[in-house]
Amino acid sequence: MKRYSCGIGAAIVLALACASAQADLKDPLPDSLSLGGVTLYGTIDVGYAYQSHGVPLSSQYLGGLEYQAFTTTRNFAGAQSTLAESGLEQSKVGVRIAEPIVSDVTLLGQAETGFNPLSGQLTDACAALATNSSQAQGSQTANADSSRCGQAFNSLLFGGASTPRFGKLTIGRHNSLELDALAQYDPQILSYAFSFLGYSGFNAGAGSTQAGRWDNSIKYAYGNGPFHVAGMYSDGGQDTGILHRAYAADAGLVYKGLSVDFVYENENGAVNLRSSFDNNGVNPLPSPGLAAYISNDTSYNLLGKYTFEFGDAATKDKLTVYAGYSHIRKAQGQTEPGAEAQGSYPISVGIYVISPAVYNMEWTGARYAMSSGWNFTGAFYHVNQNSWTIGAGSSPTPGATPIGCSGAGLLCAGDFYEASGVSDYVINKHYDVYGGVNWSKVTDGLANGFPGTTVGTAGSETQVTVMLGFRVKF
Repeated sequence: MKRYSCGIGAAIVLALACASAQADLKDPLPDSLSLGGVTLYGTIDVGYAYQSHGVPLSSQYLGGLEYQAFTTTRNFAGAQSTLAESGLEQSKVGVRIAEPIVSDVTLLGQAETGFNPLSGQLTDACAALATNSSQAQGSQTANADSSRCGQAFNSLLFGGASTPRFGKLTIGRHNSLELDALAQYDPQILSYAFSFLGYSGFNAGAGSTQAGRWDNSIKYAYGNGPFHVAGMYSDGGQDTGILHRAYAADAGLVYKGLSVDFVYENENGAVNLRSSFDNNGVNPLPSPGLAAYISNDTSYNLLGKYTFEFGDAATKDKLTVYAGYSHIRKAQGQTEPGAEAQGSYPISVGIYVISPAVYNMEWTGARYAMSSGWNFTGAFYHVNQNSWTIGAGSSPTPGATPIGCSGAGLLCAGDFYEASGVSDYVINKHYDVYGGVNWSKVTDGLANGFPGTTVGTAGSETQVTVMLGFRVKF
């Protein structure tokens, strides 16, 4: 690993130095691609990655790779050295509308979808799970659950209106309130390659990644002085990440350099897709569709940051310090016959939750943004899981024996740790180049299923990712 690390480290230094030398090149792109109140925007993020443990690149899965150990399929196939994508952010294309229509009322709209630039396909995590369903552990490509399942607009699709006096009201497919908050309070800004909060989607969906984006939802936001509030409601439904009703609230303030938010989420009937090997059989893809369980999720989240400014107006540097805490509880949810996950993928519900799963998460970090264009970010994330129990089947069976820690090691208590560091050089508003390293470790129950770990009681697995890449934004 030392030989690879040294080579990649040298490439990172060389690329960043070259970027610095070219900082005064003319930017051929316009400031924005706008006509009237309609703006076309997008991001292409590509690069190269080395992983100490990992699985081969997927043309369908978000980010292409499994970037940390918490949500992997536990099918590590050895070291990986490969082209990579969406390291800092999801590559995407979208249209944003903001057009004054009468008095102080502004018409709003947004349509956005994420894609994999190395394959040209729309991001489809459900397809990645299905593709790997017949492959044995250790022979799969990257796959795990996500709210991006090949929909035409797998990110956002909503319309509405806003006024300064009454706030903003939109209807459609939204990010959860927690996902929007994490984008503001994650030091790594939801990076796939360097942030647990960005790659896993677990926190954004209050414990279920499919619930990180809400279909059939209405969202209201209002700000007055330093205070702001927001609320969101969804009816849920088939072909979504939430089968039944969900609601959330956010309250926060911004005062000088301080920003704080408290977010509450409650989701009934959240869909949780299971990695294919969880069924412990050959060709574990169930008929008619993907393996799943349904949960009622509740989360409480406290997030904060403080920004220090240095220098004068012309050469101002900023240091922002971040911290956050989330408490998540996953209990049994009501199932529906013929239920589907996002992207119209049929699901087969094979387990139900008896004693709830509880997770406590903490994170902290700092970002130093220099007026020269350099940005340096460091972050640390921690997750603790309790021991919980399940039952076989889609609903409780009288006399059935619960499956707990001794029967399924993934249900045992365990911890996840992640630390990352990134250097990013912003050439101009449309181009930047970056390099970084991410270390992650799962222990005890969360490490169950990796080769060499003791089932359900002890053991650990680590992964190191080093990535060099660049972004083009328009």
